[in-house]
Amino acid sequence: MTLDHLMRLEGRARGLGFLPRQSPRSILTGRHASRVRGRGLDFEEIRAYLPGDDIRNIDWKVTLRTGKAQLRAYTEERDRPALLIVDQRMGMFFGTRRAMKSVVAAELAALGAWMAFHASDRVGGVVFDDLRVEHVRPHRSRSRVQTLLGAIAGMNQALEAAKAGQPNDGQLDHALEAALRLATHDHLVVVVSDFAGAGERTQQLLRELAAHNDAIAALVFDPAAQSLSGGRRMMVTSGELQVELDLARGAVREPLEAYFSGRLQQVGERLRRSGVPLMAINTADPTVDQLRHLLGRDLRRVA
Repeated sequence: MTLDHLMRLEGRARGLGFLPRQSPRSILTGRHASRVRGRGLDFEEIRAYLPGDDIRNIDWKVTLRTGKAQLRAYTEERDRPALLIVDQRMGMFFGTRRAMKSVVAAELAALGAWMAFHASDRVGGVVFDDLRVEHVRPHRSRSRVQTLLGAIAGMNQALEAAKAGQPNDGQLDHALEAALRLATHDHLVVVVSDFAGAGERTQQLLRELAAHNDAIAALVFDPAAQSLSGGRRMMVTSGELQVELDLARGAVREPLEAYFSGRLQQVGERLRRSGVPLMAINTADPTVDQLRHLLGRDLRRVA
C-alpha cells in the first residue's frame, strides 16, 4: 500500500458523502438518520419577518411580546471536522481474498478523508498499530489529507509477518481515547478496524464519542470469517512459526469456521450495543464499490 495509491483514490470518492440525505438502501437511513446529521445550523439573530422568509422560523413568543412578526435567523455551520480512526495492527495483516484487511482499512479511510475534503470539511485522524498511536489534527487543506494518508501508508508498509509479536488488543481503546481528546463535539468520527479485542471499555468509548459527535463503525472482515471454502490450502504464520492448513479436510476447516464466525458475531453484537451505526466491509470486493452500495449510491450512475 503506497501513499500514491491512497492519493489517487480522490477521484473515486467524488459523488460520495456521509450526509443524511441517502437513498432508502443506505445504512444511514431509518433509525440512524438522526445520528449522522451533516452540517447543523447556528442561531444568528432575531429580526423582523420579511416576505419570502420561512414561516417555520417565526419566534411566536417574541412576536406576541412585540406585536410584530419576528424571525429566528440561522446560518449553516461552516464545517464539520472529520476524524478517521484507522487500525493498522498486526492482526489486520491478514487476507484470503483480493487484499489484506490492513489495505482495505487504508483504502476506506482514504475514501472517507477525500469525501470530507470535497465537502469542505476539516480532515484529521488517529492511526495506530500495536506500538504507536499517531494523531493528525483536523485541518482543511490538501496537505493535511496527504499527511494523514502518509501516516496510514507508513504504518501499512511496516506490517510484515517476520515482525509479528504479541498482539496489543488494548491499542484500540487507546486510539479511541485519543479520538475523544480530539473530537470534543460536532465531529464526524469514522472508526475503521476489525475491532479485535473490543470489550466493555471499547463499547463505552464508542458511546462517549457518539454522545456529542456523529460516529460510524466500519468493520473490516475477511470472508474466511463467514465461510472457509473447501479444496484450498491456507498458510498462517505468527512470525517465526509457519503452518500450512488443508481446508479440504473437514476436521481442519470446521473448527476454524466456527471460531471465525463466532468471533465476527461477537464483535458485531458489541458494536450494535454501542449504538453506533455499523457498516461491514469485506476484503474480497473492491472497497469503493462496497462503500457506494452501503451509502445507497447507484454504481452505474457514479462509476
